[in-house]
Amino acid sequence: MAAALAGASLAQAAEHRSLRTAATEAASHVWTSAQDIAVYALSLIGVKYKFGGNTPASGLDCSGLVRYVFQEVTGVTLPRTSREMSGVGTKVKRDDLVPGDLVFFNTRRFPNSHVGIYLGDGRFIHAPSRGGDVEIATLDATYWRKRFDGARRLVEALPSLAPDFVASAHAAPLPPSAATGETSTEAGAAGSPARITLDPAAATP
Repeated sequence: MAAALAGASLAQAAEHRSLRTAATEAASHVWTSAQDIAVYALSLIGVKYKFGGNTPASGLDCSGLVRYVFQEVTGVTLPRTSREMSGVGTKVKRDDLVPGDLVFFNTRRFPNSHVGIYLGDGRFIHAPSRGGDVEIATLDATYWRKRFDGARRLVEALPSLAPDFVASAHAAPLPPSAATGETSTEAGAAGSPARITLDPAAATP
């Protein structure tokens, strides 16, 4: 009996170590992905603005840029409009921004009508408007400072990356639900992330 209990305790301890390791690796993956989002976005500087544009080849609008970058880097499909994107993830104070966070502005007389990706040092990348190209701007510029609507952190909310889901995944498979923000998944190609669609209704205030 004692031997059986000792064996169970050892197995449980090993499982706990495994969960801690998995959580640490997942947390590292989240941070790496946040950095990758900013770096990948920089590769799109100079792409022409096109209202409703979804790819660099056809041109990108502000939300199209953000959506394209997240799809390519994380495999996650974000909502199409900046206003819908403002309902995903968690709120972030301006002083707490890190590369990969989304920054929102009121540029069309309604909240969250424009979005960009924060790069660090008070800078963000965005697709500005008709006739423009994807470019870097600064939050401290008078125009953007007056129109700043807030920021959201999405990387930590991505179902495929967030360490909060590691323990649950070991306990039992999670069905699609508002708790994870997952509405559909699609297996990606070998070596690429799975395709996941986030629902703005799953946002954390």
